[in-house]
Amino acid sequence: MKAFLVEKIGDKEFTADVKEVAIPKCGENEIVIKVTYSSLNYKDALSSVGNPGVTRNFPHITGIDVAGTVYESTSSIFKVGERVLVTGYDMGMNTNGGHAEFVKIPADWVARIPDAITDKEIMTFGTAGLTAALSVNELMDNGIRPESGSILVTGATGGVGSIAVSILSKIGFTVVAISGKEEKTDYLKRIGASEVILRDTFNEEAKKPMMGEKYAGVVDTVGGEVLANALKYIKYDGVATCCGLTSSHELNTNVFPFILRGVRLIGIDSVECKLEKKQAAWEKIASKWKISTLNSITNEITLNEVKDAYSLLLAGKAVGRYVVRIKD
Repeated sequence: MKAFLVEKIGDKEFTADVKEVAIPKCGENEIVIKVTYSSLNYKDALSSVGNPGVTRNFPHITGIDVAGTVYESTSSIFKVGERVLVTGYDMGMNTNGGHAEFVKIPADWVARIPDAITDKEIMTFGTAGLTAALSVNELMDNGIRPESGSILVTGATGGVGSIAVSILSKIGFTVVAISGKEEKTDYLKRIGASEVILRDTFNEEAKKPMMGEKYAGVVDTVGGEVLANALKYIKYDGVATCCGLTSSHELNTNVFPFILRGVRLIGIDSVECKLEKKQAAWEKIASKWKISTLNSITNEITLNEVKDAYSLLLAGKAVGRYVVRIKD
């Protein structure tokens, strides 16, 4: 089969490209998926250059998301021919991932694809969409509603940010987007943002320990200074979710938002969260949270184009989601 393979060729030296490799064989309580679509994520890009924080086992097939049909199964839960997907857990990290024509997966990692959504659509969401949906869930589970006020989305042109903007807009929220890409202002408004603030402007204006109350909630995808400043603007009893660190893994803040306004900061993890929680999110994504702007945020590529797309991701030049077509 064809697969995007990363190989270690020397000390801190790696090569990555499409290669022919053996089709995996099904073990106990495993399934082999015949892949239709996968997607690209920042974590995939890091794996492709041998980042030890993501992948230590080589040779390695990238791809933390996958959708397709069950080709072979030793599980009592999944039958040959069922449409399934996998996001998270160890897939694409130290277990071979979805950038291949076939992938072998523990059955405990697998979710069913809802009937109302195609393989391509669910991979357009992928880990990014699942993370966005889990973030929106936390806002709403903590009492944030459209009438509560506007929601600030940071890193809004990225995969998680773009989908969060679109979902929030679809379900009635007013969305303010933060981005470092001024040229993408029209794009962000097209997918649902009512206002776009440039990242540098946002950070320059937030100099005080506390700022005026502006946002009922925040969906943060970048961490660092942007998150620290966003916390200063949250209204009383508001909520911020945090799922990313593309700006920084550090958070230098103060306690005022938490003790004076009762702000809650909630971490979002889509990798190890329970399969039942993932399945529930996929059902929402396929129905009432299914967005009409998917085509606007999707770049469809083939396996042979993955390498170039990784370069864009690593350079911070990617916009929206990259969906990888493996099999029609």
